[in-house]
Amino acid sequence: MSDPKFIALTPELHEYVVRHGAREDGALAAVRESTAALGDVAVMQISPDQGALMTMLARLSGASRAIELGTFTGYSAICIARGLADGGLLTACELDPERAETARANFEAADVADRIDVVVGPAAETLAGLTETGPGTFDLAFIDADKTGYPGYYEACLTLLRPGGLIVLDNVLRDGTVLDPPADDEGGRAIAALNESIAEDDRVDVAMLGIADGITLARKR
Repeated sequence: MSDPKFIALTPELHEYVVRHGAREDGALAAVRESTAALGDVAVMQISPDQGALMTMLARLSGASRAIELGTFTGYSAICIARGLADGGLLTACELDPERAETARANFEAADVADRIDVVVGPAAETLAGLTETGPGTFDLAFIDADKTGYPGYYEACLTLLRPGGLIVLDNVLRDGTVLDPPADDEGGRAIAALNESIAEDDRVDVAMLGIADGITLARKR
């Protein structure tokens, strides 16, 4: 395969992308800044350009019912909620009760609390309940939780989605280690295996984007 044209984003180019392609308002900026103050864990928050993409995908898909696995402090959930159709609802799954409370406060500040149902607990349990009661009823799923759980989350979300629904998976490049995941990185090995599986999955149309730490879009056929 010949090498297509591509460029590596320098910090300056990424700043340019954010400045010209992500309309981050005061509420989102406040979430980003307060999360940055938490230290190293802030790396779990998506970037403003990813947030803009999530809002755009929600709008383009006409999503009214969405689910997010791994809400953290709420930046991505705010972006998704803002892109939902009128009357839409996002089910936001977060394992950590403290982070869930922080996210709820951020949703109130961003004026999207009425569009988000925060569910605290293991995402696998929430998904199990939803797949029993509402298969084929969701329009959009965003997976950004524990990496070892990605394969199971992907399968459950496929069940939840209607035909034409979209799964978005974050961190699919695993900091660049997917080419040769370390033996002791179970999450990285799980993601690498899932990437191979999705590439051959005839139940979906797929596109992998080199944004941030890699994003895969899988549209259910």
